[in-house]
Amino acid sequence: MKNARILIVEDEEKLRRVIQLQLTAAGYEVDQAGSAEQGLQLADRADLILTDLRLPGIDGIEFIRRLRAQDAQTPIIVMTAFGTVENAVEAMKLGAVDFLPKPFSMDHLMAVIEKALEVRALRDENRRLREELGRRYEFDNIIGRSPAMQEIFATIERVAPTRATVLIAGESGTGKDLIARAIHHHSARRDKPFVKINCAAIPENLMESELFGYEKGAFTGAVTSKPGKFEQADTGTVFLDEIGDVPPSIQVKLLRVLQEREFERLGSNRTRHIDVRVLAATNADLRAALESGEFREDLYYRLNVVPINVPPLRERKEDIPALVDHFIRKHKDELGSRVEAVSEEALDLLMRYHWPGNVRELENVIERSLVLCPGDRLEARDVRLDTARRSAPPADGFLPPGKTLQEYEQDLIRKALELAKGNKSQAARLLGLTRNALRYRLSQMGLGGEENKAGR
Repeated sequence: MKNARILIVEDEEKLRRVIQLQLTAAGYEVDQAGSAEQGLQLADRADLILTDLRLPGIDGIEFIRRLRAQDAQTPIIVMTAFGTVENAVEAMKLGAVDFLPKPFSMDHLMAVIEKALEVRALRDENRRLREELGRRYEFDNIIGRSPAMQEIFATIERVAPTRATVLIAGESGTGKDLIARAIHHHSARRDKPFVKINCAAIPENLMESELFGYEKGAFTGAVTSKPGKFEQADTGTVFLDEIGDVPPSIQVKLLRVLQEREFERLGSNRTRHIDVRVLAATNADLRAALESGEFREDLYYRLNVVPINVPPLRERKEDIPALVDHFIRKHKDELGSRVEAVSEEALDLLMRYHWPGNVRELENVIERSLVLCPGDRLEARDVRLDTARRSAPPADGFLPPGKTLQEYEQDLIRKALELAKGNKSQAARLLGLTRNALRYRLSQMGLGGEENKAGR
């Protein structure tokens, strides 16, 4: 950051003059002050302030305190004589970025100044980027400069005021939940309930009662009546996350709710009418599920009135710098981190990674990096990526020796069930299948069985 203006606050004129000559020769513009009072008058034009702690009148600690009260950004470097290091520590707590024990070499001084100005330049660039993002690139915590994300923002703004059903498709970790909440927040129902239902997490034998409620005595253990999720969301929005995991027996009931806005609780003949807007999301290929008969075509078209397809992070890497900046701002204070900027090497490392876990994985990496980073700039050495290879068929052949495709698929299913400890919903997610698709394959293997009490 050459041509930067540096203010030297030092009552020893000879030292002040030597430092000025060195900085001027290095291309910096320099102002001088022999006291804190003079320094306060010149501080507003400085890009960096170099100050002694022992000053006539107002001392260096009070000088820094007053500087920070009027400007929280300008880097301050403290010069301190031997024996007053404890004062330097106090100065750092007040916001000084570094300190130089006297006597110091000019080479050391220049290195400290250059580092501080580099950090400031990166911080200023980050701030400029945040201002540039504004409403154009940040929509209810959804970050994106890419054309694909800009199109999604425009779609949210157009569809939110309507009651149209929206189907949000995308890989796990791409931010489908945030998009659903943004649609609700910008709708006329913003002050009404927003009820999220994770369809993959509800056992099939409990799904009907969870969605539509039940009456007292409807089944063993139903000692009282209970409203379902749809009743709880009346006049608001229902978000059906992982809609591809809804079994066929419930799909027909969902279709009725979408078409007629009515249903019955389990164990009741009374028809209940509701006013809800339905949003749905999936990380599965519903068109493939249509072809296999696992998902009803009429329900698909009822859900897919307005489709929003969220691209994976690897297809919109131009969004990564803004996302990194957003996650640093989001987590730095709660983690006690001093990070203000990201080095070019660290950002390059993040840009080259393939992000199989998408935005969720990036946020996790930034949180971990903030914990590990000891300074105020995130370096490449502070970034820990999950580069372990994921399970895949051997690269030198399509299948392991002596294995048919069917046998290899069955081995993968058994392995997934083992990792999931028998939970079929979790095993399906590991395999990238819907729960119904996994149940079909298990029945072909003769392992269908009955749903156990845990909904496995």
